[in-house]
Amino acid sequence: MSVLVERHTVDAADWIPLHISVRQDGGRLGALWASERPAAIHALSVVHERLLHLELRLTDLSYPDLSSVFPAAARMQRAIRDLHGFRSGHDERPWLIHGDEPYAFVQVEGDGVHEIPVGPVHAGIIEPGHFRFSVVGERVLRLEQRLGYVHKGIERRFESMTLTEGARLAGRVSGDSTVAFAWAYAMALESTVGATPPRRGLWLRALLLERERVANHLGDLGYLGNDGGLAFGLAQFSRLKEDLLRLNGRLFGHRLLMDRVVPGGTSVDMDPAGTNAVLEEAEHLEEEVLALRAIYYDHPGLQDRCINCGRLDARLAAELGVVGLAARASGIAIDARVFPGLAPYDELEPALCAHRNGDVASRIVVRFEEVFESLRLQRRILASLPSGDRRIELPEPAEGASGIGWIEGWRGEVFVALEAGAGGTVRRCHPHDPSWLNWPALEHAVLGNIVPDFPLINKSFNLSYSGADL
Repeated sequence: MSVLVERHTVDAADWIPLHISVRQDGGRLGALWASERPAAIHALSVVHERLLHLELRLTDLSYPDLSSVFPAAARMQRAIRDLHGFRSGHDERPWLIHGDEPYAFVQVEGDGVHEIPVGPVHAGIIEPGHFRFSVVGERVLRLEQRLGYVHKGIERRFESMTLTEGARLAGRVSGDSTVAFAWAYAMALESTVGATPPRRGLWLRALLLERERVANHLGDLGYLGNDGGLAFGLAQFSRLKEDLLRLNGRLFGHRLLMDRVVPGGTSVDMDPAGTNAVLEEAEHLEEEVLALRAIYYDHPGLQDRCINCGRLDARLAAELGVVGLAARASGIAIDARVFPGLAPYDELEPALCAHRNGDVASRIVVRFEEVFESLRLQRRILASLPSGDRRIELPEPAEGASGIGWIEGWRGEVFVALEAGAGGTVRRCHPHDPSWLNWPALEHAVLGNIVPDFPLINKSFNLSYSGADL
C-alpha cells in the first residue's frame, strides 16, 4: 500500500554531495528533522518514483548546511536547533522559541522605505503569525515572516505516548488536515510491522480524504471571493461547506472526521443509506459549484484582483521546493496521489489538476478543478467499494522498528516518520506539514504587489501555522 522508501546512513562528508546528486537527478527535499537516540539528522527526498531517506549520524552538535542545496532546509534547520540543539546554517535567530529579546528582522533602507508590522495577533479567529513588510508607498519590497507562536511541544509529547495514543495526536497536528495526518501516521505504523489494511479500509480512507479536500477548497473559494470584493462568494461557499460538514457529522460522527482513519484501517464504514446521501450530495455540489465557477470566472472585479496577482513562476517554485496545490498552480505537475504504488489511488487513477500562470487566479482554478475531481473520485469509490473488513488489528512492532507515511493532503504532501520504542510506545515521531515548504514562497509571491492585495495572496496559499509550529 505504501511507496518505495530507500534508506541509507551517510557520513558528514557525503551529506552535501549526496543531496547535490539528488537535485541533479530531479529530486527535491521533502522534510528535514532530527532524532536524539541516536543523535542524527534525517532528510527525506522525493526522487522520481521513490522516496529517499538519508540519515546523518552526529558526532558533535553541528552538521553541514543543507540550505546551500535546498533553500527550504533553512527554516527546518532553525527548528532543529531550537528543539534539539543541533546547529547548522548561518541564521542564528530563534525559530520556535520566543523570548523577550528583540528579533533581528532584516532591515530595508532607502528613500521612502518604511515598515508595516502585521500580527502576530490578527483580526478574526485565525492562528498567530508575524509579517513584517518593507514598502515604498503601497508597493511591497520585502516580506519577512516570523512564525512559531503556536509551538506546543508536539513532537516531545509523542514520546510520552503509546503508538495507539500517538494516532490520535497525529490527527490533531493541523486540524483542517486531520484525515491526511492520521493516514500518514497509520501508514508509518503499518509499515513498521509490514501490514497492509484491507482494501475496503483503504478505499474508505480515500473517501474521507477527498471529503476533507472538498471541504477545505469550498471554504477557501469563499474566502478568496470575499477578499477579492465578492462577498456573495463567501456566503454561497460557506453554505455549501457547512452542508458537507453536517453530512460528515451525520454519517461519520465527526464534522472534521477526526479519529476516523486509524491504524489498520478506519473506525467507520458506509451503508447503502450513507452511500446514497454522499452521491446525492455530489450531484448537488457539482451543479452549484459549476454555477459559482461561472460567476467567478466572469466577474470583472474579481478577475482584476486575481489575474497576475501574487505570481510564483515555475522556476522559482521549483527552486524553493514548493509542493501541493501551490506547485500545481505554477505548472509543477506533482501530486502524491498519482505516485506509483500508493493504494488505493493506484486503482482510482486520479487526474492531476494544474495550471501554469502561478497567480491567485491560477490557485483558484486549481481549487475548482480539484473539487470536481474529488467529487468524481467519491463516486468512483462508492461505485466499486470493496467488500470485506474495514480494519485489521496490528501486532506490536519491535523496538526500534521505523516506518514512513506519505499522503497528499489538500494543501500538499503530508509526511510522518515514526520509530517504535519498547512495549508499544513511540520513541520518535516527526509529522511534517507541506506548509514548511510553501511558507517561504509567500514571501516571494507578494513582492511587487500592493499591501492591500496581501490578504488575497496569503489566502490563495492558505498555509498552516500549527502544522509548522511543532
